[in-house]
Amino acid sequence: MLNEATGERTMQRILSVLFFAMFAFASVAGEADEPRPPMDELIRRFEADRSGVGRFYDLPWSPLRFDRMESLYSEWLGKLALHDFEGSDQTGKIDYILLRNELRYEMLRVTRERKKLTAMEPLLPFRSAIQDLEHSRWRMDSINSETAAGRVADIPAQIRKIRERLERGRKDEKPKENESPESGPLKIEALLAKRSAGAVEEMRNTLKNWFSFYDGFQPDFSWWLKKPYEETNKALEEYSKFLREEIAGLKGKDEDALLGEPLGAESLAEDIAAEMIPYTPQELLAIGEREFAWCEERMKEASREMGSGDDWKAALAKVKALHEPPGKQDEFVAAQGREAIEFVRSRNLVTIPRLCEETWRLSMLPPDTQKSIPYAAYNGQNMLVAYPRDDMKHDDKLMSMRGNNKHFTRIVTAHELIPGHHLQAFNAARYKPYRGMFSTPFFVEGWALYWEFKLWDLNFARSPEDKVGMLFWRMHRAARIIVTLKYHLGQMKPNEMVDFLMERVGHERFGATSEVRRFISGDYSPLYQCGYMLGALQLRALHRDVVGKGKMTEVQFNDAVLRCGPIPVEMIRAGFEATPLERETKSSWRFGDTSLN
Repeated sequence: MLNEATGERTMQRILSVLFFAMFAFASVAGEADEPRPPMDELIRRFEADRSGVGRFYDLPWSPLRFDRMESLYSEWLGKLALHDFEGSDQTGKIDYILLRNELRYEMLRVTRERKKLTAMEPLLPFRSAIQDLEHSRWRMDSINSETAAGRVADIPAQIRKIRERLERGRKDEKPKENESPESGPLKIEALLAKRSAGAVEEMRNTLKNWFSFYDGFQPDFSWWLKKPYEETNKALEEYSKFLREEIAGLKGKDEDALLGEPLGAESLAEDIAAEMIPYTPQELLAIGEREFAWCEERMKEASREMGSGDDWKAALAKVKALHEPPGKQDEFVAAQGREAIEFVRSRNLVTIPRLCEETWRLSMLPPDTQKSIPYAAYNGQNMLVAYPRDDMKHDDKLMSMRGNNKHFTRIVTAHELIPGHHLQAFNAARYKPYRGMFSTPFFVEGWALYWEFKLWDLNFARSPEDKVGMLFWRMHRAARIIVTLKYHLGQMKPNEMVDFLMERVGHERFGATSEVRRFISGDYSPLYQCGYMLGALQLRALHRDVVGKGKMTEVQFNDAVLRCGPIPVEMIRAGFEATPLERETKSSWRFGDTSLN
């Protein structure tokens, strides 16, 4: 039987869903007789709807937001069902499948977010009060300042009570006699504390937005709310810090624990399917281990060329010592960028528009950013260059210099600029830009690593030291598959991931720790790190089937791939090969069953 509070929340959700469903039904019914737009137009309309609804219902961790987004996706699945799939050309069918997958995955994400909120609810007794006030403002209801002040003034006491329960839980206190579970000691995991600290900060911002709207404009508002708001704002700030620092143990120090959110086997399989990868996690692990073994063998060959025998780690240490002196890294990177462009252009491998070549530059990564991005990256026409700054710790400086040595940096530059991400982004902005909403790391990062493969085959390496630099990154991308999947399957902890990258790949501790912190931070999709190697293998397999069989030339293939947009490679293949597609087409291309090396 539901208690009164639970029953009220359930009824509110039912009414909310029914309310939004009425709009959805009216929308779909009203558009049923309209001329049906082509899929690219339909996708642009959906993106506008999602953006508009998402901005308007901007209440993080709110059932209201969840209900509205869920209703939107359901409405669009209804619209999609009305589309003339059979009458569409191949591009239209591909776009249909892409939008269908996006909608279904977004529905899945809402379900997951609801579960996370349920887990946090005992730590957020003030959530509904804050969100109700902001929602009332959205509706433009008249405000009763005295009543609102009472609701806000109650929050510090609620926070004190939950903090007391958490402190008792930290001390492993036993419940008092006849004490209810809702008021007794509360012990939570660090991960839940970390997520809840972020939620508290978001609710603090919501309260600030609400207060700022009325403050100074409503005659009696400030008189009633000034002090309650100040006390509540302070209590929320301190509570968030308490959860983050005291419970989760995250104090912004280098020695902070590495905390992330493993997906678990079921959710991992769902995410792999959503990426249109028809493999189990175990099968992908086997691919990663196969590619890792190939890299190790090539490392030994390069090591022998350097005079280090089969001790490739000794050869790697020599390469790491070959770094640019302070003040010279930017000049070195710029020279390597120009060299890569000339190498690719002289062999007519891919079209490089002059404007693309003209519009890139370098930016240096600050020390704090290097804690999660220890190597180069690409962002908006800028290659972000990692190199130590004068205010970094001495040991961190040395590790950063070794990790960004000349031979590592040479191939990274081609990866980030041309023919890698810069060329890719240039084309994505000009060809089928509406497909940007379907962006997947299996294409975005796969494209850049595909070029590392190709440059290896074309003897871009000028020396065994260059080979070691190229193989280090290739081995690292295979290792990412292994550590990422094992982490999400619960088979490897963050510290073990760091150890693997150091012991098996040869990372410096600074770089390995920064990499793992980025892998598990939640700022990237859970499978992002797998996308590099697996996406490159997909593109390599497609190249074999198209260029290898004489259907396109090298430059035709690479240009055509870039102009498809950043979508799953299997859908690019469907366009190239005119694969028969149906409304419920699922991924089936076994691209990695045999080694492509």
